[in-house]
Amino acid sequence: MKIAFIGLGIMGKPMVRNLLKHGNEVWVYDRKEENIALVTKDGAKAGKSNADIITKADVIITMVPNGPQVEEVVLGKDGVLDNAKKGAVLIDMSSIAPAVSQKVCAACAEKGIRMLDAPVSGGEPKAIDGTLAIMVGGDKALFDEYQSLLLQMGASAVYCGPIGAGNTTKLANQIIVAVNIAAVAEAFTMVKKAGVDPHLVFEAIKGGLAGSTVMNAKAPMMMDDNFKPGFRIDLHIKDLNNAIETGHVCGSPLPLTVQVQEMFETLHADGNGSDDHSGLAKYYAKLSGTKIAD
Repeated sequence: MKIAFIGLGIMGKPMVRNLLKHGNEVWVYDRKEENIALVTKDGAKAGKSNADIITKADVIITMVPNGPQVEEVVLGKDGVLDNAKKGAVLIDMSSIAPAVSQKVCAACAEKGIRMLDAPVSGGEPKAIDGTLAIMVGGDKALFDEYQSLLLQMGASAVYCGPIGAGNTTKLANQIIVAVNIAAVAEAFTMVKKAGVDPHLVFEAIKGGLAGSTVMNAKAPMMMDDNFKPGFRIDLHIKDLNNAIETGHVCGSPLPLTVQVQEMFETLHADGNGSDDHSGLAKYYAKLSGTKIAD
């Protein structure tokens, strides 16, 4: 399959590599030439611009930071609407506000371009090993047609409803992850201040009801004082902003989400926005004067 892939950040690069492993012809473009170089050495083909690769593809995949970037790539100059083949398919795998997905899809439909919104969860490690969780919105028949392609990048690709449902699902995911990380940081800070070894607590509780994929991934990072980003705080701020906006539109209060968002904003203000979101441990260290790590 001929694929144009736009956006070669932390997630985009390994996703391209997995598409290449399955024998696809993948054309790539990114504003950073070094990102292009990192995937062309694995077999991707470099384009000169978004427009250049869009004209070559049957499927266009976008993996960019937020809604404004999606609108620019699709609706803007040299974008998808002006350059895609008739009947082409756009799969936007960015995490954006559902309302933006709906707006972009409507514009695509006027040009005969079909679209799915298909954000992902799992961070860089699961992007690398091709086990992302992919949540998809759009026409069910279109999802059925391209589910196998999505599964080249993920362990699951689940249909969630009409266009925008994928991103609504992703926002729910991001709320649960953020509040869970905050709870882990809060609990393990208490443990450390109480004089109990956090490593022993982790072993004791991870098999019980408190155990979770989030705790298994993030508690060891907190205990090692390792905040190398798999998913940056600044990106989680973006997602929670979209969640809060969506909650306001549909009349769903999000008090826990707002609280964790303010924690993230504090970390950003302290210069930690590029840390992994497990860096919420730093917020509690600032409050308590105690780090979880030794």
